[in-house]
Amino acid sequence: MKKYLSISCFALAVFGFVANISHAQVAKNKVASENIGQKKRPNIIFLLTDDQRWDAMGAMGNSIIQTPNMDKLANKGVLFQNAYVTTSICCVSRASLLTGQYESKHGIHDFNTDLKPETFKKSYPNLLKEAGYKLGFIGKYGVGHHPPFATFDYVYDTEEGGKAQPDYITIGKNGKPIHDTDTINSSIQEFLGKFANKEPFCLSVSFKAPHEQDGNPPKYVIQSKYKDYYKDVTIPEPVTANPKYWELLPDVLRTETNFGRARWKGLFGTPELYQENVKNYYRLITGVDDVLGDMMKKLEKLGIADNTIIILMGDNGMLLGEHGMEGKWYGHEESIRVPLVIYDPNSPDKVKQYRAPQMALNIDIAPTILSMAGVPVPKEMAGVNLIDVIQNKIPARKEFFYQHYFLGGPQIPRVEAVVTPDFKYINYVETGFEEMFDTKHDPHEIEDLIKNPQYKLKLEQLRSRYNDLKKKHGVPSSVWQKSSKEF
Repeated sequence: MKKYLSISCFALAVFGFVANISHAQVAKNKVASENIGQKKRPNIIFLLTDDQRWDAMGAMGNSIIQTPNMDKLANKGVLFQNAYVTTSICCVSRASLLTGQYESKHGIHDFNTDLKPETFKKSYPNLLKEAGYKLGFIGKYGVGHHPPFATFDYVYDTEEGGKAQPDYITIGKNGKPIHDTDTINSSIQEFLGKFANKEPFCLSVSFKAPHEQDGNPPKYVIQSKYKDYYKDVTIPEPVTANPKYWELLPDVLRTETNFGRARWKGLFGTPELYQENVKNYYRLITGVDDVLGDMMKKLEKLGIADNTIIILMGDNGMLLGEHGMEGKWYGHEESIRVPLVIYDPNSPDKVKQYRAPQMALNIDIAPTILSMAGVPVPKEMAGVNLIDVIQNKIPARKEFFYQHYFLGGPQIPRVEAVVTPDFKYINYVETGFEEMFDTKHDPHEIEDLIKNPQYKLKLEQLRSRYNDLKKKHGVPSSVWQKSSKEF
């Protein structure tokens, strides 16, 4: 009996041991399975150029400018061929990028106003911070004078000291002059070196290039190593550079006090100036492109390239002599249309190498970044996740509301517009002067159709849509009349 009891106890012990091993192995496998099922959160780098217009990139069809790294990114990712800003001026556009909101909601109407704390709380950097991301910011913040840099884990502020605009040339740590683009390059390298082992991170980089250095006249300050770039090339003048197109502009624009005209005189007023300054504009962009190349090499070296999303965009466009003007602000395509590339190394093959025809806006950047990070998008954001758009999960937008109120006429006449894929309706709100263009067949916006009887129905449709969107997104005159008039 004792023998049988001993055998039975031994059998039970063995069974219990095996059962424990099996239970532990099941638990271990379950954990392993869960870990495999969990997608590693991506790093995100958002690169913002200043005044880079939509066609100042090789991948967008420019055969002169040298942007091999931007082109490589575009050819591997998604290139948005119709990307726009809802307001073409630094401070307002940057606030829209941060918040995913139109100007009427984020409340930035000038260069001196800070984002309200409750507004920044629902910006993409702060929401990523709350979700466990490490944050970096490098360059020109551009919204107010008190950036919320305490939220960030790494900051290199090129506006430090209360500058309205960063200087292109500053004194580096070694006591020697250094160009802003080179400063930003060094800061990117430093950030990646420090935070590659602290993933996930989101790094926002804001270049000064290719913005001109303000002055009388303004000028493009280039890095010396690019001085011979494009020297043997003749830049074709724009179709609308002919003086007759300046004469065709409405009276509200065709004044010598128009900032766009005044800057044109100093930068493009002669054929020699035009060649020199467009080439310098291109040289500055090529400098940014080299920074992008260095950054991509660093990501590879650190072993994190396969989990890092890169987004490249311009904060607004730039008139380079079109219609006899230089600058942005107004509703012309050269002013409001920008480059936009989104590269995600882990995106599905059907999304890679896609040239997206859908309209994309600066207000879409924040919800897109949050969605890619797996962070809920707050209802306050008017923009959409662009990846959902190109995957046909949500419909492409049919139009958007454009607005620009800073300063006002006669220097910068205030303007609102409705922009569709094929047409554009513009209203200069201080005078009520209207324009309408068939941008599909008239991309240079030469023929104003506002009085053409053949387009009467289209005009009525656009006016009706304009009134609806103005109620939703417009800023009352009582607000913009009180905004700061200083740059």
